[in-house]
Amino acid sequence: MNLPTRPPRSRLRAACLLAAGVVLAGTTAAAPNKTPDPPASRLQRDTDAIRAAGAIGVTVRYTAPDTVRTTRSGEAELRTGRPLSRDGHYRIGSTTKTFVATVTLQLVAEGRLRLDEPIETWLPGVVRGNGNDGRRITLRQLLQHTSGIPGYTAVPAAVPGLYSARGYRENRFRHYPPEELVGAALTLPSRFEPGTAWAYSNTNFVLVGMIVDRVTGRSWGEEVRDRILRPLGLHDTRVPGDDPYLPRPHAQAQHTFAGDDRPTDTTVLNHTVADASGAMYGTPSDIDRFFVALLSGRLLGPAELAEMRRTRPIPDEPGRGYGLGLETTELSCGGRYWHHGGDDLGFSSENGVTADGRRAVLVVKNGVDENDEAGGARVDAATRALIDHALCAPNPSRP
Repeated sequence: MNLPTRPPRSRLRAACLLAAGVVLAGTTAAAPNKTPDPPASRLQRDTDAIRAAGAIGVTVRYTAPDTVRTTRSGEAELRTGRPLSRDGHYRIGSTTKTFVATVTLQLVAEGRLRLDEPIETWLPGVVRGNGNDGRRITLRQLLQHTSGIPGYTAVPAAVPGLYSARGYRENRFRHYPPEELVGAALTLPSRFEPGTAWAYSNTNFVLVGMIVDRVTGRSWGEEVRDRILRPLGLHDTRVPGDDPYLPRPHAQAQHTFAGDDRPTDTTVLNHTVADASGAMYGTPSDIDRFFVALLSGRLLGPAELAEMRRTRPIPDEPGRGYGLGLETTELSCGGRYWHHGGDDLGFSSENGVTADGRRAVLVVKNGVDENDEAGGARVDAATRALIDHALCAPNPSRP
């Protein structure tokens, strides 16, 4: 899920979530290729820089035609030295939103949904109160975070498992109906008149999931499975429902809650607390294949992909924009890349894919420390630098 207060970094709650650190590294050999790829040494140095900035462990996957490179740094479990898997499972957080948006736009293409119709059409009476009114909010505004609906993660009493180690331990197996999450959000006033501003809110995508359920008669998770996961052969990506466990191999999620002086192992968590805003898990290879398929036009028609890529500037984030469940960032070498990261309790990830879908890079980190805002900013900066270097593809002969 994404932070309600911090646009492109998909977070479970409105705090600065990111990192805490150690060492150990390895890299796979690259296959010969005809495109200029970043040198393996540069990719490894950039991976090590993320670890040095504060991540416990980092896994990076870079792909291009005829090329797959994986680099690792740090450890999978704090103070054990256990190496990271090259393709371990992790909770993808708000990257889930891009899957849900893709299904939604497929339904638009089928004529079953309309982007600019009020959500009251499908969810009569659901969004009412404190200035929030589904009669004045469209599906497009939910997908682009211009609805003004506040994030339910800003209500600590509604999701105590996201706010403290004790809350996590007492609520990690708890089931959350989507209606309960939306109800918590509606106890807060609308942030602005729909369509007049931009503010990230996980509630938006919980509502999108409810609309998909209502229109298809099936859960959004079943639609993601049958429309995306199975056709693309993404066998290691799931919508887990009430199952709180990650399949092996996986790194250990380590989350230091605000005010704590030590991390909590948050690997086990019932992700109905995120619902359609961030409940899925996957592997780097699966998520990479999904974004490459999406950007290369295999999942959406030209009109729907164009709608997804029609962006609105993200406030206070120069060079970044948000479309319909998809973000964009300018590259230092010109052009831009497309992505949607995801932060979770103890996991953080970011990715980037070129506009033609030919090159992609994905970064997964385990370890989040809410008390170290400066460290989080350093990890963010190092992550963005790696993605920029990889997609700008310096000459392989350079050191």
